[in-house]
Amino acid sequence: MGSKSIMFMVYVFFLIATVQAGSSRPGVFNVKNYGAVNNAAKDNAPAFLKAWTEACAAPGAYVKVLVPKGTFGLGPVIFNGPCKAKMIHFEVKGTLKASTDLNKFKTDGWVAFYEITGFKLSGGGVFDGQGTSAWPYNKCPLKKHCKLLPHSIRFDKLTNARISGITSLNSKMFHMNINLCKDIALDSITIIAPDLSPNTDGIHMGNSVGVNITNSNIGTGDDCISVGSGTHKLYVKGITCGPGHGLSIGSLGRYDWEEDVSDITVTNCTLKGTTNGLRIKTWEESPKETKVSNLVFTNIKLINVLNGVLVDQEYCPFVSCSKKAPSKVKLTNVLFDKISGTSASKEAIKIICSKSRPCEGVKLGDIHLTYSGTAVGKDGVLTSTCSNAHITSIGKQTPGACK
Repeated sequence: MGSKSIMFMVYVFFLIATVQAGSSRPGVFNVKNYGAVNNAAKDNAPAFLKAWTEACAAPGAYVKVLVPKGTFGLGPVIFNGPCKAKMIHFEVKGTLKASTDLNKFKTDGWVAFYEITGFKLSGGGVFDGQGTSAWPYNKCPLKKHCKLLPHSIRFDKLTNARISGITSLNSKMFHMNINLCKDIALDSITIIAPDLSPNTDGIHMGNSVGVNITNSNIGTGDDCISVGSGTHKLYVKGITCGPGHGLSIGSLGRYDWEEDVSDITVTNCTLKGTTNGLRIKTWEESPKETKVSNLVFTNIKLINVLNGVLVDQEYCPFVSCSKKAPSKVKLTNVLFDKISGTSASKEAIKIICSKSRPCEGVKLGDIHLTYSGTAVGKDGVLTSTCSNAHITSIGKQTPGACK
């Protein structure tokens, strides 16, 4: 064997050894080296925390916590910052399975990342919330004050965060909850839960600035994306939603701690078989005045969707709602444009604003929807319904726009 062949073989063996060692590389912290085992029944949270704690304390430009391929049981865990490295990467290549014992969850989260500047989550792995065991215990649709089931993944107080290429499966409550974050981007996310799974919002956010959600597939039992209080500068593009309740601003106006929402853009999205398309929902009897402004919905494809365009300021999903006072949430500067597809309901456009604070600056651009239901003749003609709104038509609408 020639010297070149020997050198090549040595190089190959070196590469194999490097890949197998994984965490032997500086700055890589493999959870298996801290006691994690490939066992869905074992709570690996202590091992994961040990790996995270060492990685978070390590200085440098970049460190990584590695979850290799395999299935790892994981109880509730909070990965706290701040961390010393400029970027800490949590790479999940395997499957994480949540506990089915609700008594283990003392907070409303399963896996939480808290107070980190410079964070990345990726790897193609799966967060399995095992929600089927918990959904029967969800009482929140019936009670205003209720104990929340745990969200699968929480992002709290993150700055400069990038989430990509992961899957959330069967969350107990929300799949992902973003709170008090700044400059956070989610790309190529997959979210899966049955259409009847309660309160399993795909991605929910609040009190955050600069959120980007792109190129993702979301099918769940509630809103694919829901926008909560205090959200500003949100950009949503390239989302496929369905099943689910659509893409929603709100619900808003239920609590006295809520803040304004502004500067939301939703574009190039497809909704398939959802119970709503583009929805803005605010509660009646709001305890305080808030504003929602500068919303743009454009280049949207609806396929067999109920309530394609819906502004509902009389929102209340409970039978016990008293309807004593109109919503105190003020909507201004809202654009619906380049929306096409099929409507499963005859009322394709419904804009019902607050009686005490009518919507202002609502613009309807090009909207072309056809009926996909079973009714025929006059019963199969799409309609628009509007009230308490100042609406301007800047394009052609089918069905015709109400004013």
